[in-house]
Amino acid sequence: MPTHTAPTPRPKAAPHWRAVGLALLLACLSAPALAQPSEREQPMLIEADALQHDQTGQVSVFTGNVVITQGTLLLRGQRAELRQDAQGNQSGVLQGAAGQRAFFRQQRPGLNEVLEGEALRIEYDSASGNLRLVNQAVVRRLRDGALSDQASGSLIVMNRQTERFTVDGGAAARTPDNPAGRVRALIVPRPATPPATPPAAPAAAPLQPSPQLEPRR
Repeated sequence: MPTHTAPTPRPKAAPHWRAVGLALLLACLSAPALAQPSEREQPMLIEADALQHDQTGQVSVFTGNVVITQGTLLLRGQRAELRQDAQGNQSGVLQGAAGQRAFFRQQRPGLNEVLEGEALRIEYDSASGNLRLVNQAVVRRLRDGALSDQASGSLIVMNRQTERFTVDGGAAARTPDNPAGRVRALIVPRPATPPATPPAAPAAAPLQPSPQLEPRR
């Protein structure tokens, strides 16, 4: 009788923690408010002291001096938690160290402007398209390296579709110089554009003698 040899089981492939984490984070943080359209196709680099990933729950957690870069996008924090639900919607939370704020910085496409933001928590939800800066939130715009606009409050919500944002005050926005926790906005006027110099008038043509005025001989 012929003998049957049981097939040798293939070794299970090691989970690609880095690839899964990068894919989740790229989906969570590639909104127009952050990554420029051309930069969403660029590789994203994540540096952290540790990574834990739950394949079943589709959750990746980066901890310890987390630094995320993609093109001109830069994010810094102490802990980043990334999730994906059954419908494919992604969400992410970036937190700073105790008593410190998470940070993001992004070059605005086609402009010599930089958008920066800080908060104790930075949250993103792909279903709503909202980027939320929670507690001690600040967003500022730099033009040519100088501060142009700034807004602060307890909650700043930026929407990826409308490119609008709202700012709420409250107890979380209280500081020694703002005990009421009111919303504050700073708008720096653009420098006046000097009037254009009018073009110089053409030089007058030299006078020429008229034949009618020449004396007859």
